[in-house]
This record gives sequence, C-alpha cells and structure tokens, in this order.
Amino acid sequence: MRILNLLHISALIAAVAFLILVVYISYTLISVRKTFHHVANTVEGIEKQMQGLTHETTELLKKTNHLAEDISEKTEKVNILFDGVKGIGYTVQDFNESLQKLSDELKSQANEHAEKTTQTIKWGEAAIHLWKKYKDK
Repeated sequence: MRILNLLHISALIAAVAFLILVVYISYTLISVRKTFHHVANTVEGIEKQMQGLTHETTELLKKTNHLAEDISEKTEKVNILFDGVKGIGYTVQDFNESLQKLSDELKSQANEHAEKTTQTIKWGEAAIHLWKKYKDK
C-alpha cells in the first residue's frame, strides 16, 4: 500500500506540476497574444502612414517633373535670347569696323587733299574780302 500511496502522491505532484505548467503557458500565450495584437495595430498604423506618404511622394514627384520641364523651356528661351544678343553684338562690331574703315579713308583723303583744301579756303577768303570791298564802295 505504501507503493500505492507513493504512486498516488507522485501522480498528484505530477498533476499539480502539469497544472502549474499549463497556467504559466496560458499566461505566456495571453501575453504573446496581446503583444501580437499591439504589433498588428502598429503595423496597420504604419501601413496607413505609408499610403499617405506614398501619395504625397507621388504628388511631389509630379510637381518636380513639371518644374523641371518648365525650367527646361525657360532655359531654351533664354538661350535664344542670348543668341539674339550675340548676333546684335556681331552686327555692332561689324558696323564699328565699317565706321573705322570709313574714318581711316576720310583721314587718308583729307591728308592727300590738305594742300588743295587750304588753297581753296584761302581763295574763298580772298573772294569774300574782295566782295566786301566792292560792296562798301
């Protein structure tokens, strides 16, 4: 009977140990369940934020592309303007060169005919002087 009592006590100890094990495992599983629930809520919140962020990023990308196109168009227009100014600069330079050539030629001819011009001026002054004398008499 002693063995029978010992066997009953051992079975009782095993049952109590199993019960304690089940209680701890249940407590652990409940804690894990709560943790997973919190994780699921957090992931759901992150997913919603990511959807909003994705939408905002898409809109920002569209605006950036539009801005890049606008800048490209305006750059082309400015390049055309600079090409026009460059052409005007070449025209002014050519005009200046033509004026310089004309001025040089006029100087050259004036130097060649300086003596004749001086003589003509002297004759003109003499004629005016004679005319005044004639008029006075």
